[in-house]
Amino acid sequence: MLLTATILLLACSSTPRDVRDANCLPDLYPDYIGVTIPVDIAPLNFSMSDDEVETIDVEVKGSKGGTLHANGSFADFSIEEWRMLLEANKGGKLTLTVCAEKNGRWTRYRSFDIMVSTEPIGEWGITYRRIPPSYEIYSGMGLYQRCLSTFDETALIENTQVPGQCLNCHTANRTNPDQCVYHVRGTHGATVIHRNGKDELLAARNDSLGGSMVYPYWHPGGRYCAFSTNKTAQMFHTAGKKRIEVYDSSSDVFVYDTETHTVLIDTLTMKQQWAENTPAFSPDGRWLYYTTARQQDYPDGYDKELYSLCRVSFDDKTGRLGAHADTLVNAVVTGKSVTWPRPSYDGRYLMYTQVHYGYFSVWHPEADLWLLDLKTGETRPLDEVNSKQAESLHNWSRNSRWFLFTSRRDDGLYTRIYLSMMGTDGRATKPFLLPQRNPKAFYRRLLYSYNTPDFISQRINADARQMGRLIESDQRMTSTFRKMR
Repeated sequence: MLLTATILLLACSSTPRDVRDANCLPDLYPDYIGVTIPVDIAPLNFSMSDDEVETIDVEVKGSKGGTLHANGSFADFSIEEWRMLLEANKGGKLTLTVCAEKNGRWTRYRSFDIMVSTEPIGEWGITYRRIPPSYEIYSGMGLYQRCLSTFDETALIENTQVPGQCLNCHTANRTNPDQCVYHVRGTHGATVIHRNGKDELLAARNDSLGGSMVYPYWHPGGRYCAFSTNKTAQMFHTAGKKRIEVYDSSSDVFVYDTETHTVLIDTLTMKQQWAENTPAFSPDGRWLYYTTARQQDYPDGYDKELYSLCRVSFDDKTGRLGAHADTLVNAVVTGKSVTWPRPSYDGRYLMYTQVHYGYFSVWHPEADLWLLDLKTGETRPLDEVNSKQAESLHNWSRNSRWFLFTSRRDDGLYTRIYLSMMGTDGRATKPFLLPQRNPKAFYRRLLYSYNTPDFISQRINADARQMGRLIESDQRMTSTFRKMR
């Protein structure tokens, strides 16, 4: 009986034995081979891509000392041990050796490295919207926050608290959630501004603007917030790889003064026959970036709408824009369209998305990230991070060394969050998928897309039920309008 029990125990053991060596790298999900990571990131757990693999055994060795081991159906590293190993190997690397068991046979693959940067992300976490595929109803969606050093996610507000409403774009001021804004569409629509510990709700739509206050971006001083106001429509493709097209029949850019509750209207960014969109302030507050395109006959001319990248000076003492706008990337010259400009907080770069036409990049497979050097004026595609699927909706960490973006490269259907580091030479590292405890199971079961992600410097303490009651009330702040030119 003892001999039988011993044989059974050995037969069920997941310890590698009679291992054969394969002269190739392992095929992992997610692909973390050769990535660069910060010390304050959650464990990069992974599986073998092959679903028939029963067990994997992973040995991790730090170049500056320390080891880590994982054994099971996927590599599940201890958060505390992972954190200690990264701290010990800051500026060094981790070398991982993977053995995989399939049909009772073990295979050892070539070892690979993960580089540990000396530069932390320096942010507590990220915020994002998760949204299911839906075109005519808002369905289930929400705004969430996620701690980057663990796998903890909490809801800020879900539309179960505000049934039938659409939740959009949680935007903090330079990653500081003490000052943030997001938009709600629907019968109880509102623009929610959180500032000085208070929540103010503005009417979601205003006839004087002609649309809603969307795509916000804070002035670093905290008093002003730039918005665009858009009359958005959609249509569907009947053939090809593109499913849906989103366009604006009109759009303008304006600045909102949160202290006086005044909408500052300027004809420079609200031109007739032109569509201004996606504003962003420079980190020193002296410039307002935005995109602009000549309006077309919609919907027929949707694929002729090309946005250029412009900037205009801004005076935070008076709230006034300058007299003239500069064109930084000219769509007439490039023949392409610019969207979602995001300057790095150190003032060195501006990242944007380039598409064949329009601005709603998440539905454009050709959408790629581009980098504009604000010192030299040179611009180039970020080939280090781009894929054959759509890349879009990027944002910088406060130290300007890391950025995140969404991409459909995983399956071509759903947008996921990826992170990368920007080197001092202006080159980005290989991006890595946002870590999850069991990433293969998590992402395969998740029938939602990530949308408008951004970094946050600290955890947000939000009462979703209270905010839901406030949104469903009739309480709205009255705004005045001031024509600046």
